[in-house]
Amino acid sequence: MSEPQAEAPQPVAHVEAKAVILLVLMAALVASFLLYVMYARGVFEATQRLVLIADDSEGVIPGMDLTFSGFPIGRVRRLELAPDGKARIVVDVPRKDARWLKSSSVFTLERSLVGETRIRAFTGILSDPPLEPGAVRTVLRGDTTAEIPRLVASARALLENLDTMTRSDSNINASLANIKTTTERMTGKYGLLGGALGGEEQAKKLMLTLDRVNGLLAKADQRVFARNGLMDESDAAIRQLHVMLQDASASLKKVDAVLVEAQAVGANARVATKDLGALRNEVDASLRKVTRLIDEINRKWPFARETELKLP
Repeated sequence: MSEPQAEAPQPVAHVEAKAVILLVLMAALVASFLLYVMYARGVFEATQRLVLIADDSEGVIPGMDLTFSGFPIGRVRRLELAPDGKARIVVDVPRKDARWLKSSSVFTLERSLVGETRIRAFTGILSDPPLEPGAVRTVLRGDTTAEIPRLVASARALLENLDTMTRSDSNINASLANIKTTTERMTGKYGLLGGALGGEEQAKKLMLTLDRVNGLLAKADQRVFARNGLMDESDAAIRQLHVMLQDASASLKKVDAVLVEAQAVGANARVATKDLGALRNEVDASLRKVTRLIDEINRKWPFARETELKLP
């Protein structure tokens, strides 16, 4: 007996049309994904260009973010080599984020030992004018690896200075020893004075000298300013001198009157001459009193020794 033969599968209806539809859907899905990615990357956003000038572009790649306060506000579009040999980093900044960039903004390129290179923007005064499109700014470098040799050299110099300061014959140890000696002197009998002068003997000599000076000043004060002292005697002599000078002035006024009268009346010349002689004697007597009083003052008080009195 022969076995029954299997039935042939029925062909799928419209298989070509379904394949075309599936391919179209897949293409639309891929295009939609690409458009979404491009939109998410800001391809369709209105942007303004910013050019950063650096010594080199090591570590910088297209698509790297420009950050402000930790938020990406721009993206590196391409890298160029300037005619002067420096690197030009072209950055696209969306216009909605360009408000954070001002004319006073500072841009840095930071390279760390671990991690990627970062481009940052810093704006201190947000009220400054906005950064114009197409602006060209020099980027400041913050290369950590470049600082390592300088840090090593500084650390080495610091260790050498520390070793020099901690040696037994160093200047700082000598200064500490001097401070200790001065402090010990200050704890002695004369305190700070002994420490400043170098010992108790010098302080004692200074105290004795000051006591002697104070004694001399007390005696001088008593001699000059005490009752019936030199000041009182000088004051009395000055008052006497003032009285005598007034007498001399009155006598000279009389001489002037007689001279005027002698010139006006020629007939009374002989009488006027006699009066003039008497007045002259009176003036001479007054001047002699003044001279004696001045000599007495010079003897009691160290005035100037010029005793000559000039007549007018």
